[in-house]
Amino acid sequence: MGLKQRLQKALKESMQAKDTIKKDTITMLRASILQVEKDDRKELTEEEMSVIVAKEVKKRKEAIPSYEQANRQDIIDNLKREIQILEVYLPQQLTEEEIKIIIDEAIKAVGANSPRDMGKVMQEIKPKTQGKADGRMVSEIVKTELNNI
Repeated sequence: MGLKQRLQKALKESMQAKDTIKKDTITMLRASILQVEKDDRKELTEEEMSVIVAKEVKKRKEAIPSYEQANRQDIIDNLKREIQILEVYLPQQLTEEEIKIIIDEAIKAVGANSPRDMGKVMQEIKPKTQGKADGRMVSEIVKTELNNI
């Protein structure tokens, strides 16, 4: 079952259960996917849809600190619940060890030998990690690995 079908099924279930946060989150995600399809005038692949899910999770995670400063625990709780709902639709996330293996292979493939080669390495690993790992974490590991050469 594809992501769109899973989202449709989850939407029906959340409506029947009267779970408004889940219903609203799934509706928003479906709208984001449909908007990108409409803008690009093409049917998105599962990988492209998982990138959209990852972006939505990232947006919420980045919003939490500002609500913590404003002492809005109600909004923080809602955002954390939305993140939990969205993470169900993400592909299995890579572990730090798996990311390091991908990075080491990319460093060898592009012949990187200094931190100045970070762009080449990131370009090489992006297709393998996109939607499967946090970009900031990947970037930090690449920096560390290149500084250790």
